[in-house]
Amino acid sequence: MAQQNRPEDRPAGGAGAPKRIILAEPRGFCAGVRRAIAIVERALEVYGPPVYVRKEIVHNHFVVRSLESRGARFVDSETDVPEGAVCVFSAHGVSPAVRSSAAGRGLEVIDATCPLVAKVHQEARRFARDGRTILLIGHADHEEVEGTYGEAPDRTVIVESVQDVAALDLPRDTPAAYLTQTTLSLDDTRGIVDALRARFDDLVGPASDDICYASQNRQNAIKAVAARSDLVLVVGSTNSSNSIRMVEVARGAGVPAHLVPDVGELDEDWLDGVRAVGVSAGASAPEILVDQLLDRLAELGYTEIDLETTATENVVFNIPAGLAAGSVKSR
Repeated sequence: MAQQNRPEDRPAGGAGAPKRIILAEPRGFCAGVRRAIAIVERALEVYGPPVYVRKEIVHNHFVVRSLESRGARFVDSETDVPEGAVCVFSAHGVSPAVRSSAAGRGLEVIDATCPLVAKVHQEARRFARDGRTILLIGHADHEEVEGTYGEAPDRTVIVESVQDVAALDLPRDTPAAYLTQTTLSLDDTRGIVDALRARFDDLVGPASDDICYASQNRQNAIKAVAARSDLVLVVGSTNSSNSIRMVEVARGAGVPAHLVPDVGELDEDWLDGVRAVGVSAGASAPEILVDQLLDRLAELGYTEIDLETTATENVVFNIPAGLAAGSVKSR
């Protein structure tokens, strides 16, 4: 990997300055992703392969392929899992209907739902019990939204944009509550929440923002990196919502930005005229993919790395106690 320079060692900019990388910190795996991957790895040790995982454990193709090579089997539905087998629910969470279906099939369920997503589910249940209409801000086709929606489908409306708010066929005095998909941009959701507040007289929200701390930290870091870069590259899979948001945040700051699922998809034409390239990674992207991108950029002349640190993360989510302490089990 290219040698990392301290910010105080940076040479002055300009046409003759060395080409450099502005590397975001924090970047890459968040606590929820680390926990989910560790759950699958530990399940393989405890139960032996195959261990079935409903959907992708996290939205990263490299991670999924790595776990597949060790005996994980990824399926679209719990109904695709053989009766009585071990089934891991992904970090994105599932609906009560999925849990009921899994129980009906006698599956040995291990829940890898991110605790921050589980918090949103809990809020949905509470708002539903209070008789409120839940306005769920997010993308209807995202697994996290599908799971949260399933907590109270008869009381939930998915809202994707300010235009959706204007189109809501609900009286102004409807007792309402809003929740958000955790991987969205705080800047984007702010406008929708403001529109909801203007639209409804009786609107409540979660006790704290639903936007994941890691998603927000990575978006803040991208803004700082973009301010110092001619181009921003975000390592992450094409189905990773938080990675896509990071690209959008960089572009919103006025800097060209691209998603790079792996180093093989780096288009060198993007680098034409670029002296400083910003690099970060979505919350589900492993550091090895960042290292590979940095190595390739070094080969292309970006031999200096400046670390742009905007936050320090020390959050840890433990895996389920029984799984952590369990010995090898027979099936």
